[in-house]
Order: sequence, then C-alpha cells, then structure tokens
Amino acid sequence: MKRFHVHVHVDDLAASVGFYSRLFAAAPTRLEADYAKWMLDDPRLNFAISARGHAAGVDHLGFQTDDAAELDELKQRAEAADMALLDEGATSCCYARSEKHWVTDPQGIAWEQFHTMGDIAVFGESKALAAATTQPAGAAACCAAAPSPTGSKASSCC
Repeated sequence: MKRFHVHVHVDDLAASVGFYSRLFAAAPTRLEADYAKWMLDDPRLNFAISARGHAAGVDHLGFQTDDAAELDELKQRAEAADMALLDEGATSCCYARSEKHWVTDPQGIAWEQFHTMGDIAVFGESKALAAATTQPAGAAACCAAAPSPTGSKASSCC
C-alpha cells in the first residue's frame, strides 16, 4: 500500500515540530537537529520537514511504497504516460536509504516516488562529500535543488 508524502522546508524546526505534533496528535517518528518526520496511518502520510537552507514552503510531493514491486509499478505508469523520469536508483538521503525516481507535473511540481529500505545515521551519505564541493552556497548536502526531468529545479531527496 502506498503512503502519500509531503516535504516542507521550515525556518524554525522546533516551532514547526511543536505545531505539527499538536496538529497530528503525535510526536515525530524521526527527529534530528535539522529534520523531523511523521509516519501517520490516518491519513496514511509520510510528512517530513527540514531546515536545511531552502526557502520555507512545500518542497515536493510524492508516494512512498511498501515494496519494490509497487515502486516499479509507479515507474511503469510514468514511462507509459511519456513523463520525463529522473531515475536516482539507490540513494541515501533524509536519514534513509531508498530506491527512487522523480517526475514533474505540468506546473513544475516535483513528485518523488520511492521505496525506503532502512534508516541511516546521517542526512546523506555518499552525496554529502561531493555535494559540499559542487553545490551553491547554502544548499543542503543531498536535498539541494537539482534539475528535474523538465529542466526546472526540484529537490533531490525526501
């Protein structure tokens, strides 16, 4: 079963964690110095916030799948609809190891489709070192703006 995903950049993580914890009547399932995530069952939602150098607001939407077969189904749908697909494959970001790809809707909104295989201890592993030397000032290690399939800017992680 798929879970809807929303990622929002916030200016004040502590204030936002307090607000969303009250709004969802639940504490985050993952809380870090720069990131928080709620895995809600009603509604079935993966809601993440981060304070990593981007302007505040909705960064991207998506679907998290329970298994690789569901992710492959989403990928096939995107390809059948002639959507430009950015396939990241296996990646580590947002304190998780995932398999993912991206599509962009006609308005330029990035949609992440991913299957999470497990947690990691840092925001991003392999991309962090390379990103530190190649990204614009102020960009986050693995969630910096990256070209989307349509050429617009989109986040590269959940």
